[in-house]
Amino acid sequence: MSRATEESNRRMLRARDTMDRDYARPLDVPALARVAHVSPAHFARTFRATFGETPHRYLQRRRVERAMYLLRESDRSVTDIAFEVGFGSPGTFSRTFRDIVGSSPRAYRKGAVAAAVPTCFTMAWTRPT
Repeated sequence: MSRATEESNRRMLRARDTMDRDYARPLDVPALARVAHVSPAHFARTFRATFGETPHRYLQRRRVERAMYLLRESDRSVTDIAFEVGFGSPGTFSRTFRDIVGSSPRAYRKGAVAAAVPTCFTMAWTRPT
Protein backbone atom coordinates (compact mmCIF):
# COMPACT_ATOMS: atom_id res chain seq x y z
CA MET A 1 0.00 0.00 0.00
CA SER A 2 1.40 3.38 -0.96
CA ARG A 3 1.95 6.16 1.51
CA ALA A 4 -0.70 8.31 -0.24
CA THR A 5 -3.30 5.53 0.02
CA GLU A 6 -2.48 5.00 3.66
CA GLU A 7 -2.86 8.72 4.39
CA SER A 8 -6.16 8.83 2.49
CA ASN A 9 -7.48 5.86 4.50
CA ARG A 10 -6.48 7.57 7.75
CA ARG A 11 -8.40 10.69 6.73
CA MET A 12 -11.50 8.66 5.87
CA LEU A 13 -11.26 6.74 9.15
CA ARG A 14 -11.01 10.03 11.03
CA ALA A 15 -14.25 11.21 9.39
CA ARG A 16 -15.97 7.87 10.00
CA ASP A 17 -14.93 7.95 13.66
CA THR A 18 -16.47 11.42 13.88
CA MET A 19 -19.73 10.02 12.48
CA ASP A 20 -19.64 7.12 14.94
CA ARG A 21 -19.05 9.46 17.87
CA ASP A 22 -21.27 12.41 16.90
CA TYR A 23 -24.03 10.64 14.95
CA ALA A 24 -26.78 12.61 16.71
CA ARG A 25 -25.34 15.98 15.67
CA PRO A 26 -26.17 17.50 12.30
CA LEU A 27 -23.29 16.35 10.10
CA ASP A 28 -23.02 17.14 6.40
CA VAL A 29 -20.45 16.36 3.74
CA PRO A 30 -18.67 19.75 3.96
CA ALA A 31 -18.25 19.40 7.75
CA LEU A 32 -16.94 15.84 7.40
CA ALA A 33 -14.64 16.90 4.55
CA ARG A 34 -13.13 19.50 6.89
CA VAL A 35 -12.46 16.75 9.44
CA ALA A 36 -10.71 14.73 6.72
CA HIS A 37 -8.90 17.83 5.36
CA VAL A 38 -10.12 17.34 1.78
CA SER A 39 -12.66 18.98 -0.50
CA PRO A 40 -16.31 17.91 -0.19
CA ALA A 41 -16.38 16.31 -3.65
CA HIS A 42 -13.16 14.40 -3.04
CA PHE A 43 -14.40 13.32 0.38
CA ALA A 44 -17.69 11.93 -0.94
CA ARG A 45 -15.94 10.06 -3.76
CA THR A 46 -13.15 8.67 -1.58
CA PHE A 47 -15.44 7.71 1.32
CA ARG A 48 -17.62 5.67 -1.01
CA ALA A 49 -14.61 4.00 -2.61
CA THR A 50 -13.13 3.20 0.81
CA PHE A 51 -16.22 2.00 2.70
CA GLY A 52 -18.63 0.97 -0.07
CA GLU A 53 -21.39 3.43 0.80
CA THR A 54 -21.93 7.17 0.74
CA PRO A 55 -21.22 9.23 3.87
CA HIS A 56 -24.92 10.09 4.15
CA ARG A 57 -25.97 6.43 4.00
CA TYR A 58 -23.32 5.43 6.55
CA LEU A 59 -24.55 8.12 8.94
CA GLN A 60 -28.17 7.03 8.46
CA ARG A 61 -27.26 3.41 9.13
CA ARG A 62 -25.32 4.38 12.24
CA ARG A 63 -28.29 6.35 13.55
CA VAL A 64 -30.66 3.47 12.84
CA GLU A 65 -28.35 1.03 14.66
CA ARG A 66 -28.51 3.24 17.74
CA ALA A 67 -32.28 3.56 17.39
CA MET A 68 -32.59 -0.25 17.20
CA TYR A 69 -30.78 -0.51 20.53
CA LEU A 70 -33.01 2.13 22.13
CA LEU A 71 -36.16 0.47 20.79
CA ARG A 72 -35.09 -2.88 22.27
CA GLU A 73 -33.81 -1.61 25.59
CA SER A 74 -36.15 1.26 26.52
CA ASP A 75 -39.81 2.12 26.52
CA ARG A 76 -39.31 5.66 25.20
CA SER A 77 -41.53 6.82 22.37
CA VAL A 78 -40.45 6.33 18.78
CA THR A 79 -40.56 10.12 18.29
CA ASP A 80 -38.20 10.73 21.22
CA ILE A 81 -35.80 8.12 19.90
CA ALA A 82 -35.94 9.62 16.39
CA PHE A 83 -34.88 13.02 17.69
CA GLU A 84 -32.27 11.60 20.06
CA VAL A 85 -30.42 9.74 17.31
CA GLY A 86 -30.32 12.79 15.05
CA PHE A 87 -33.31 12.63 12.73
CA GLY A 88 -35.15 15.90 12.10
CA SER A 89 -38.62 14.41 11.85
CA PRO A 90 -40.39 11.21 12.89
CA GLY A 91 -41.54 10.64 9.30
CA THR A 92 -38.00 10.70 7.92
CA PHE A 93 -36.90 8.43 10.74
CA SER A 94 -39.66 5.88 10.08
CA ARG A 95 -39.06 5.88 6.33
CA THR A 96 -35.29 5.48 6.74
CA PHE A 97 -35.70 2.83 9.45
CA ARG A 98 -38.06 0.80 7.25
CA ASP A 99 -35.69 1.14 4.28
CA ILE A 100 -32.68 -0.12 6.26
CA VAL A 101 -34.24 -2.66 8.64
CA GLY A 102 -37.23 -3.84 6.61
CA SER A 103 -39.90 -3.06 9.19
CA SER A 104 -41.31 -0.02 10.93
CA PRO A 105 -39.81 1.05 14.27
CA ARG A 106 -42.97 -0.03 16.11
CA ALA A 107 -43.00 -3.44 14.43
CA TYR A 108 -39.30 -3.85 15.19
CA ARG A 109 -39.92 -3.01 18.85
CA LYS A 110 -42.72 -5.59 19.06
CA GLY A 111 -40.57 -8.36 17.65
CA ALA A 112 -37.30 -7.43 19.34
CA VAL A 113 -36.37 -9.03 22.62
CA ALA A 114 -33.70 -7.57 24.87
CA ALA A 115 -31.06 -10.27 25.09
CA ALA A 116 -28.86 -10.87 28.10
CA VAL A 117 -25.67 -10.80 26.04
CA PRO A 118 -23.00 -8.10 25.71
CA THR A 119 -24.03 -5.14 23.57
CA CYS A 120 -21.15 -5.68 21.13
CA PHE A 121 -22.53 -9.13 20.23
CA THR A 122 -26.08 -7.83 19.89
CA MET A 123 -24.87 -5.04 17.58
CA ALA A 124 -22.97 -7.49 15.41
CA TRP A 125 -25.90 -9.92 15.16
CA THR A 126 -28.53 -7.27 14.46
CA ARG A 127 -26.48 -4.92 12.26
CA PRO A 128 -28.56 -3.89 9.25
CA THR A 129 -27.03 -4.57 5.87
